[in-house]
Parts: sequence; C-alpha cells; structure tokens
Amino acid sequence: MRLLYSFIWWLLLPLVLLRLWRRGRKEPGYRANVAERLGFYSYDARLSDPQARFIWVHAVSVGETRAAEPLIDALLQQYPRHSILLTCMTATGRATGAQVYGKHGARVVQSFLPYDTGWMCGRFLRHFRPAVCVLMETEVWPSLIAQCRRHHVPVMLANARLSARSLRRGLRFAALLRPAAEAIDVVAAQSEADAGRLLAFGARHVEVTGSLKFDVQPPAEMVERGLAWKRAVGERKILLCASTREGEEALILDALAKLGHTDWLTVIVPRHPQRFDEVAAMVQSHGLRLRRRAQLEQGGGWDEVDVLLGDSMGEMFAYYALCDVAFIGGSLLPLGGQNLIEALALGKPVLIGEHTFNFQRTTEDAVEAGAAARVEDAVTLLRQWGALVADPDQMAQMAGTAAAFARRHQGATARTMALLAPLLDTAQGRR
Repeated sequence: MRLLYSFIWWLLLPLVLLRLWRRGRKEPGYRANVAERLGFYSYDARLSDPQARFIWVHAVSVGETRAAEPLIDALLQQYPRHSILLTCMTATGRATGAQVYGKHGARVVQSFLPYDTGWMCGRFLRHFRPAVCVLMETEVWPSLIAQCRRHHVPVMLANARLSARSLRRGLRFAALLRPAAEAIDVVAAQSEADAGRLLAFGARHVEVTGSLKFDVQPPAEMVERGLAWKRAVGERKILLCASTREGEEALILDALAKLGHTDWLTVIVPRHPQRFDEVAAMVQSHGLRLRRRAQLEQGGGWDEVDVLLGDSMGEMFAYYALCDVAFIGGSLLPLGGQNLIEALALGKPVLIGEHTFNFQRTTEDAVEAGAAARVEDAVTLLRQWGALVADPDQMAQMAGTAAAFARRHQGATARTMALLAPLLDTAQGRR
C-alpha cells in the first residue's frame, strides 16, 4: 500500500509543483527553496562534524510553529550540544519560524519537509542525520515514518490531537495510515479524548501531557506594542475578530453594516495573509470606514473609523493586548476553529462559534469555566459583545477567569520533555 501511495505522489508531482508555483504568485515564499521539497539540500558545514546532532521538530504551518516554541526553548536549554532542525510545509510557517526562533541564531536551522516519498524522505534523513523526530499535532506521514524507522530515528508525536471527524476519515485509509501510527514510538496527547482516539487509530504508547500552547509566553514587546496601540485609539472599546477564515468576514461585516457606525472599534485579523486586500475591499464595499495596520501609528481620528484591518504577520499577541474581547475565527462556519489559548493567556474574554472541533476539549472546558462563551452567528456575536460592554463587572470577571484558566493548564512542556528524554538517550547510546 505504501509503495502505491509513493507511486501516486510521483505521478502527481508535476501538478503539485505547478500548484506550488501558482501559489507563489501571491506568496513568493512558495517559490523559494523548492529543491528542499524534493530532497535536495545545500551543504552545511555543521553536517561534516561527526559530533553534530539535530533534534528535528516538524511544524506544518504557523500555529504549530508557534506552539512548538516552549518545547524548542526547553530542548535548546537542556541539550546544549544539539541544534534544532525545524521543518514546515507552508511559506508562512517558515516565515514565522524565522521570526520566532531568530533569537537562537544558528542553533535553529530551517528547511521545508520533502514530499512524502520514500526516496525524498530518505535523502532528507541521510543529509541531516537527526537524533530524533518530533512531529507536531497531527502530522502522520506514512513514507516519512517508515524511513525514520529504517534509519533508526525514533519518532514522537507531540501536542497530539485527533478530532472524531479526523479519526473517521483516517480509518478509511487504515491500511496505509495504521502502520505509520503503530511505528510512532511515543505520543504526547493534548487530552484524554485525543488519547483515546489516537489509540483507536493505532498508536501504541500514548500519554496525556496537555497542550503546549498553554506554555507559550506572550512576548513582552508584543504586549507593549498592543497597549501602545490601545492608547493611540483612545477610549473606544475594541472587539477583535482574530484568525477569521474565508466566508466569516462577510458574515461579520453584514452584521456590522446593519448596525451602522458603532461606538466601538472592530479589529479584523484574517488568518491567511493572501486575503488581506480582499478583506479590505470587502470592508469598504459594506460602506464601513477602514484603516489598516500601518496607520496605527499615524495620529488620531479613530472616532471616524469602523474597522481596523490587522494586515500583518507575527503580531497576534499585540492584537490580543489591544482588544477588550476576542472572537476566535474559523468557528462561525464548519472550519474547526482556531487557537483560543493565546487570548485566554492575556486575560481576554473569548467569544467563539459553534464549530470548534480542532480545539473541542479546550473550548468546552473554557466555556464551562466561564472564560469563554459560545455564539451562534455573527448577529449573536455582536449582541453578546454589546452585553459585555454594558456590564463592565461581568467583562472583568470573565477576563480574570480567562487568565486563571490559562495558568491552570500550563505544564505540558515539562511532561513532553520527560517523554522525549528516553528517545534522545537511546539515540545517543546508539550513536
């Protein structure tokens, strides 16, 4: 089955590369380092050192790259003779990696992960010779994991989650995916529910460690930047619509347009940067007065603005610091929802839609604790926001509950490190 899977990859490769090139029209990062996706790599002098060793962390895109930060920081501190090899699949993930891990200099090396054929993955492993492979969240690649086993590279699935829908979908391809799941040495699951589904999927050694995202510390400079923006805006209350996805902005803007010009400022931060201009045009087509991120440092006049478009990358913590309440996108439509933990960590009351299967357990726990509230649609979102603005005591209580909830769920990094240590010790002994 895996040979057939690899053959299909080779068959579709011209179309995959064509799609990559077309996507590069809007996101030039997709046209860079294409050879890495095919298993070809430039020479690195560190690889000639027989004592050099990489701990390899694969984070597919932006969310996983940010979630890996506390784990990567801990690995670099505990294993000073190792470097981190950070791989991703998306251009935005790689750009985020450069931004987040630039502080570590040459100790963090970035590369695109090759496409999932045995030959390409084998070249990748022979080039970098990683001591261990840490796959973030849901990345189960059959050929990659088979090649790791062939090259004696132990594999951990960290911060692992698996929704009921993903389990059903995965079981349809059990002949291909189950052997890969069984070959993973250890799985660090986010919740008991995730652990149960991962065991049903075929994983053998599963431990519940919690979510690494609770251990991500808001950068002080980002928090201060957001507070400076808030001072520039003035006394107006601020509703943040964070990580919105296609189709959601139209629903929110329709609801806003029906209200006319509001006393508050709505901030919209689309999930995908290639949609920034599209959303800006959408705001103006609804007759709403628009400013963009670059104008935040340009004087006053904020009473005349309806919508601020957050068209920047890597500043989400600043946007959370700016707002009074955060709505988390990807949840008004059946898209699974985005990460609500960063907002909770900054003590922001969270509003979130009904569709949260990507963060189901965390969302349900936050709602039960009183740190978050569900909204059915965009109209309900604005109604719930208005109720919080009208009741400052309730907003303050919800904010305090959010911060306490985030603190209570910290500690996943230490538990994950404890599971990873035996794999690294075994790799060192074998070396």
